[in-house]
Parts: sequence; C-alpha cells; structure tokens
Amino acid sequence: QPFIAIGEIGLDFYWDKTYTAQQYAAFHRQIALAQQYSLPIVIHSRNATDECIAVVEQYPGLQGVFHCFSGNEEQARRVMAAGFYLGIGGVVSFKNSGLDKVVQAIGLSHLVLETDAPYLAPVPYRGKRNEPAYTGLVAEKVAGLLDVPVAEIGKITTANAKKLFGIAENP
Repeated sequence: QPFIAIGEIGLDFYWDKTYTAQQYAAFHRQIALAQQYSLPIVIHSRNATDECIAVVEQYPGLQGVFHCFSGNEEQARRVMAAGFYLGIGGVVSFKNSGLDKVVQAIGLSHLVLETDAPYLAPVPYRGKRNEPAYTGLVAEKVAGLLDVPVAEIGKITTANAKKLFGIAENP
C-alpha cells in the first residue's frame, strides 16, 4: 500500500524547549520529504500553533492537517489560508476550550474529524480512554454548533479527508 501522508510531524513545546532548534530542523527535513513524494503532512503543534503555522507558510502549495487543532479563530484562518485543514476532535466538546466558537466562525470547508485516541475523549467520556468510535460524538457536537444534520457533517468532513489524502471516492 502506498503512503498517503507524512506525520505526525511538527513542534511540541509543552514539556521542554531544550531541543527547539533540533525540532525545527527535523520539521523542515520532514516537510522536504513530504514535498519530495508529493504527500500532505499531519502536524503536531502542541503549545506551538503559531510556530507551526509560520513554518508551513514558508512552503506554498504544501497541504496537510493540523492534528488536534485547539487554536483560536485567527490561527484557524491562517491555517486555512496556508491550504491546511483543521483536525477537530474531542476538545471541541470541552466547556472552556473555545474551540466551539472557532468552529462556528469558520464552518466546514476546512474541517476533518478525528480522534487523539487514547487521549482527549469527548464529553461525556472526558478523562477516560478515547476510542475511534467517539468520533461520532465529535460529529454530533459540530452538527449542533453549526445547526447542520450529523449526516451532512459526516459527508462533508469525509469528503475533505478524502480530498486531502487523495483517497478515491470508490476505490
């Protein structure tokens, strides 16, 4: 089977910033690999959303998804302007995440649904082991935020993922 993406790649400044230069160097090398093979990337940007956006803005035509996006509306718009999608998972259901307002402001055109299993389970399973099956709960939350039927959320976000990853409609 062919590869459909390179990732997760990116920057993580949550625990330790000791190896920041090495993280940037690795990120750029991994992007070069993705470009060499014309593949999208899946970005890990924990506590480094602005920094990851600044990196991908240096590569016009590069595509991918910001996995487990938890940024603000301005960051979301920059991600979209760079040609990237926002990976929306269980965090959208967290009361104080602010991600609900971001989703309402930007709509569906650049959203894909995902999980960070086994982490970040959506409400009502928050704090427990996340499962891929809970993606349906994420779809329900997004549907409620946008006042769109759940089936439509599934249809649009699946089409977005297929487009991003080059997956044929009827393989």
